[in-house]
Amino acid sequence: MSKPIEGIFTPNIVPLDANGDIHEPELRKYVDWLIDRGVHGLYPNGSTGEFVRFTAEERKRIVEIMADQAAGRVPILAGAAEANTRETIHACEHYYRLNVRAVAIVAPFYYKQTPEGVYAYFKEIADNSPIDITLYNIPMFASPIDVPTVQRLADECPRIVAIKDSSGDLPHMMRMISAVRPNRPDFSFLTGWEAALMPMLLIGCNGGTNATSGIVPEVTRRLYDLTLSGELEEARKLQYRLLRLFDAMLYSAEFPEGFRAALNLRGIRTGAGRQPQSPLQQQDLGKLKDQLYGLLREEGWADDVPEEDEIARIVIQVLADLQRRGAF
Repeated sequence: MSKPIEGIFTPNIVPLDANGDIHEPELRKYVDWLIDRGVHGLYPNGSTGEFVRFTAEERKRIVEIMADQAAGRVPILAGAAEANTRETIHACEHYYRLNVRAVAIVAPFYYKQTPEGVYAYFKEIADNSPIDITLYNIPMFASPIDVPTVQRLADECPRIVAIKDSSGDLPHMMRMISAVRPNRPDFSFLTGWEAALMPMLLIGCNGGTNATSGIVPEVTRRLYDLTLSGELEEARKLQYRLLRLFDAMLYSAEFPEGFRAALNLRGIRTGAGRQPQSPLQQQDLGKLKDQLYGLLREEGWADDVPEEDEIARIVIQVLADLQRRGAF
């Protein structure tokens, strides 16, 4: 039996070059940066990685690069969601050959499915996949995976070993754990909503796939360790500090642009995203970057800000102050 999937798995931003292509050297640098700062695993091709904005071949290439760079230092949970079961199974086969630990597959999206449709979708994939599967429940973007369906799939499909739930619904997570664990104690539960990471761990989750871990990996790892070691007062304080950053990145720009802006402030050159931005959006992102810089500095999480970004920020701030004073 394989080891359960546990800890903080990072759904990473994909750095892009000036042409909008995968920036391989920077992605490799990012993999090392994350591992050096304590993440338990990597999660390419998730929502934060904008998987729908890459081609199927690009998604495979992203995992190839990251698996090669990680070189077995941490396990990889690779997003393998394609538009149909045939292509998803092909992705599972490819990632199996790369020695990826497991794949994460979102429920059917675009076409709304009933629970029976969701069950049939995952059952066909599980019956034909050579690699372990994590269900991915993200009801804001895809057909929801309800508790009876999770229980049914866990009972019938040994290849399905975990679920990632991004609903942030604590009672829903508790109901899933209660329904599944009696028959599948090896089954892992991961939360994709870091606003509730600490309480999710306390009610029995095995870990999280949290976008913020791609920006402040040492902080999410620290929160995980504090919670599991029972240092709950320190964990609670850190959860609230992390929440401020999460909210700023999530709600101040279209997802995941706030996370991309913050990652630049930590020294990873992400480049512009593939989603075109209007002039107003670009202006708002510039303001958000300054806000995020101040928040990261205030929390002591901005130690990696490149010197040129620091200089640019100071220049911008000085010019703004002079303008307010009527100097020009």
